[in-house]
Amino acid sequence: MKICFWGDIAKALTGKTSGGGELQMALLAKALARGGNEVVVIDYQIKKDFITEDGIKIFKIEGWNKGIRVIRSLTHRLPQLYKSLKEQKADVYYCRIRDFRHILVFWAARKVKGKFVLSLASDLDAMNFAMRFKYQHFVSSGSLWSFSSGMLIEIVYPYLLRKADLVLVQHEGQKKILAKKHIKSIILSNLIDLPEWMPGPTHPSDHFIYVGSLDKRKGFAEFFELINKTRGSLYKVVGQPRDKTAYLYYEKLKSFSNVSLLGRLSHSETMFQIANAKALISTSPMEGFPNIFIEAWACGLPVLSLNCNPGNVIVKEKLGIVANGDINKIIHAINNSECTVDFARRAKLYVEYHHILNTAKIKEINHLFNAIVKS
Repeated sequence: MKICFWGDIAKALTGKTSGGGELQMALLAKALARGGNEVVVIDYQIKKDFITEDGIKIFKIEGWNKGIRVIRSLTHRLPQLYKSLKEQKADVYYCRIRDFRHILVFWAARKVKGKFVLSLASDLDAMNFAMRFKYQHFVSSGSLWSFSSGMLIEIVYPYLLRKADLVLVQHEGQKKILAKKHIKSIILSNLIDLPEWMPGPTHPSDHFIYVGSLDKRKGFAEFFELINKTRGSLYKVVGQPRDKTAYLYYEKLKSFSNVSLLGRLSHSETMFQIANAKALISTSPMEGFPNIFIEAWACGLPVLSLNCNPGNVIVKEKLGIVANGDINKIIHAINNSECTVDFARRAKLYVEYHHILNTAKIKEINHLFNAIVKS
C-alpha cells in the first residue's frame, strides 16, 4: 500500500516540528512506514529530496518559489503541487490541518483512483463557521493572505468533510459533532513516540509549566492574568510570542520574579522541563487533543485546563482538572496541587494504552488504512 502525505512535515520527521498537527502527521507516517507500507511526503518547504531513517521518501515541489510573488500561487505553486501529487499514484492521500489546497489532494486522489482521507486537527474543524470566526478568524493575523485563504478554507473544507472516503477524528466529542451533520468518522487517537530514555524528575517539583504557542488565540492573555493572581507560585514558560498580545504580556513577565521564560526548546529539552514540573497549565479556549497533554501525562503530571477537555477525557480518566472557563478554579487547583505516585502511575498507563506508537497501535493503523483501500 502506498500512502501520500503533503505539507510542512519534513521538519517534524527530523525532530524539528513546527506544530502539533505537523507532529501528528509525521508520527502517522512513521507508523505506516513501520507497518511495511510505502510512504511518501510532498513538502513545499524543502529544497532537496531525501529519505528518512524509517524509509519515508520526502519530495520537494519543483519551482515552488519561482514566478512573480503576487501571482505565483496561481502560475506555479498550485499547478506544481497538483502535478506532484498525481505523479505519486498513491493508494491513499492523507490530509490534516485546515487548508484550501487540500482540494488539489482530493482531485489528485480521484484522478488516480486513490482514496482520500481527511483528519481533524482541532475541534474547530468539526464546528460551524460562527465558532471558527470567534476562536480563529477574529483573533488571527489580519494579512490579505490570511483573510483570502481563510475564506477559501470555509468553502472547501466542509465539502471535503462530506466527500472524503474516510474522516478521522481525535476524540468522541468531535465524532458526535460530525454525526449531527450526518458525517461518519472514526476515532484515531493522537500518537506519541516516547524515547527509551523517558526523562524522570531530578528533584521534587516546585513549579508549574506552560508550553506551546504564545498568542491571543491560545489564551496567553488569560495565562498572564493567572500568573498575576498567583505571585506566590513558580512558573516556567516554554515557547515564543507570536502576536502583539503575546509580545506585550511576554515583556511584562520578564519583570516577574516567579516566572522563568525559557523560550523555544527542542522536544527533548521540553520533555525534560515537563518531567520536572508539578503540573501543566493550559489556558487555550479551543483545541483538538493537545499533544502537550499526552506528553504531560506520559511524565506523570496532571493537566490544569481552563477550558479544554478533549472528549471529556480529563474528567473521565481523572487526569487533572477542567475549570470550564473559571480562572478561580485554576487558582484553587494551583494552590492545592499535589501529584501523587498513584496519579503518575494512572496517567502513564492511560498514555500507554491509548497513545503510544507501539506494535499494537501500528497494527491498528495498518488495518484501518487497508480497510479503506479495499472498500
